[in-house]
Amino acid sequence: MTHPRYTALAQTLPAAVPFIGPEAQERSRGAPFKARLGANENGFGPSPLVLETIKAHAHEAWMYGEPESYDLRTALAAHHGIGVQNIVVGEGIDGLLGYLARLVIEQGDCVVTSEGAYPTFNYHVAGFGGVLQKVPYKNDHEDPDALLAKAHETGAKLIYLANPDNPMGTWHEGRVIEQMAANLPEGCLLVLDEAYVDLAPESTAAELPIDHPGVIRMRTFSKGYGLAGMRVGYAMGAPDLIRAFEKIRNHFGMNRLAQIAALAALKDQAGLRNIQAQVERSKQHIAAIAQENGLSALPSASNFVAVDCGKDGTFARAVLASLIAQGIFVRMPFAAPQDRCVRISCGPEAEMDLVANALPVALQSAGNT
Repeated sequence: MTHPRYTALAQTLPAAVPFIGPEAQERSRGAPFKARLGANENGFGPSPLVLETIKAHAHEAWMYGEPESYDLRTALAAHHGIGVQNIVVGEGIDGLLGYLARLVIEQGDCVVTSEGAYPTFNYHVAGFGGVLQKVPYKNDHEDPDALLAKAHETGAKLIYLANPDNPMGTWHEGRVIEQMAANLPEGCLLVLDEAYVDLAPESTAAELPIDHPGVIRMRTFSKGYGLAGMRVGYAMGAPDLIRAFEKIRNHFGMNRLAQIAALAALKDQAGLRNIQAQVERSKQHIAAIAQENGLSALPSASNFVAVDCGKDGTFARAVLASLIAQGIFVRMPFAAPQDRCVRISCGPEAEMDLVANALPVALQSAGNT
């Protein structure tokens, strides 16, 4: 009998996903969630114009997506005032992170990130044999100085930083990122994850030359534009770096309807502004719910709010478990001391009302454990 001959690296890796999806949790609990507020999806959904565009082009689903995503890249280039050669489109930021790791990381290469930062990045690095070097958060923010120091110390090939941050929702002013980019070690690439920048204060986006050889910026249509299920992300950087993606990316990975929907969303900036306003109202609602229960909400530049449960991670996990049991899908940071919080995505008023009813029960339940 024959068996697959896995690589030595693959044999050391766990067969697990970075996140347990809400669908898996629903199967486990034997019931659907009443409110889906844990994956930082945009519960307000795409704009009506985008939905109509998807419907109008649904009959084209029999065709492969255009392998160069040329129309979308051209529109993105005009939107950002850069060249088409500075943009690559991929299957969400997650897909692009995987391609980047494949391009850059070999067995034993050092990569710097923050303890408790986005696990999917770590997943891709580990998948190519990279060695993760982690630094702690500072005052619930990723710490640019500590990340830089660790990169200089280890000779890291990559530094990962999300601005705004996931899972805390905190952010740095763009000038902080600019200073960071000016002090990178030789041969180190700053992976700037800007998934939430469409929902952040304008000063959050760093003013960096698009041809900066040490920075790649990643953005998405999943958050502000409400297209998480379509999986459309893009990376911006120097032409040589962007061209290198052509060597290894899945050229037919983008589905046609996703490309069409993203193009429509980009054109509908009024729709984006409407979603931004809804997100702001929802964040205020979550903060008010927290305050009503004697808790505090961290300031957020994203489409979710980290609510400080006021004690330690054990208590917060009990709060989380009770919310889940009541049909409210939320998540929490993995690492201490950030794990004192639960993270609640923004969503429609009806779902916020469910949170308002469930949170007092969860706090009482956690206090009795």
